[in-house]
Amino acid sequence: MKYKEKIIAVLGCGKSGIAASRLALSEGARVKLFDTGNSEELQKKALILRNEGISVALGEEGVCKDSTSYDLVILSPGISLEWEIVKPFKASGIKIVGEIEFAFSLCDSEIVGVTGTNGKTTTVELIGKILEECGETVAIGGNHGRPFADIINDKISYSTIVLELSSFQLETINEFCPNIAVWMNFAPDHLDRYQSVDDYRSAKMQIFVNQNEGDWAVVNGIDKLNNLRAKTVTFSAYDELSDYCLRGSKIISDGETLVDQSMTKLRGLHNAENLMAATAVAKIRGYKNEQILNATLDYQAPPHRCELIAESQGVQFINDSKATNIHAMISAINSFSDHEIVLVAGGKNKGISYAEAAEVVSKNVNSVVLFGENKFQVSKDLESSLRCHLAKDMDEAVRTAVGLADGSGVVLFSPGTSSFDMFKGYEGRGDAFKNSVTKLII
Repeated sequence: MKYKEKIIAVLGCGKSGIAASRLALSEGARVKLFDTGNSEELQKKALILRNEGISVALGEEGVCKDSTSYDLVILSPGISLEWEIVKPFKASGIKIVGEIEFAFSLCDSEIVGVTGTNGKTTTVELIGKILEECGETVAIGGNHGRPFADIINDKISYSTIVLELSSFQLETINEFCPNIAVWMNFAPDHLDRYQSVDDYRSAKMQIFVNQNEGDWAVVNGIDKLNNLRAKTVTFSAYDELSDYCLRGSKIISDGETLVDQSMTKLRGLHNAENLMAATAVAKIRGYKNEQILNATLDYQAPPHRCELIAESQGVQFINDSKATNIHAMISAINSFSDHEIVLVAGGKNKGISYAEAAEVVSKNVNSVVLFGENKFQVSKDLESSLRCHLAKDMDEAVRTAVGLADGSGVVLFSPGTSSFDMFKGYEGRGDAFKNSVTKLII
């Protein structure tokens, strides 16, 4: 066992930290998990872990006092390297890795890693489904679903592990290297964590840092990533010069139709790109067009991603609560540009201007309804495009949107920011939209 008798500190008692702790323990290490929180929920988790043989320090004890005694530190992705909980180990010069790096050190499977600002989860699920239906033994996880460490702790020889990778997870890699790295797209986000857009982009770019000529990079052609060492293929719904492009509803490569999006349950240009990326991975692995298409026909995207939740009196109601940044909102608007759109947006004030969306809004949107913490700022950002209607809550926003739709088109709920001003997450926000629509149309 690689880590037998090693003394390992794990920072953060979330899903990833717990998975890393259990994997380290199963590898024969002595494990202590630190977290500065001390809620009732954390205390319950700590009790379970202690019964398994993992030491846990919470609250004031969550900042280590004897850091020099540890051989390795595993950092949960939600914890910044600059936080107080990390400082004792940095001062002692102890090696610090993320959960992704630690799990990779024990991995014998092929790795497909997917990063990007938007579209990661759907693309990971698509890749996993295609590869599995083509006969591979596949596990999916990472930032969404099961932690990588949890998958490795299965002690199963998966042929391929498909990982969704956030910038937070990629910050702390040293040797992690996916056989196929997928770059979905890039747009400013998480500026509450990073000092600049460049810092955020640099963290994302870590997915390629250890690749060589024997690996593959599947990248969005719009982002023009240069000087990658891996063999590179491009995709884009907006650029016909990319290796995988869109003509009508058909995904084309080298003049050949690979997949017809209209035959699937996936809507919109963003999902066309998700399909392209997944198809490119499958083609790299040598699978045939028919195999790929058959695997995608019955795939349903996760909820809250351009999800059709109702159609009533000529109006479609689309829940895109997962649009937690401007790029995702713009993509959703473009996806419904052939409809009369009433856009419902707004939420947490993340200090990001909506001005970059003004041109798209002006061109494709008939009316805008805003609610949430940033509604006044967004109204100022878009005021040159068209008049914005302000609402105090979700129910009022939906009522206003229905009135503006006037019996046709699409009411598109695509907030363009996070939900934490009014909700615990985008899922709760999306459910609130569904409930408001249901109350109104039934």
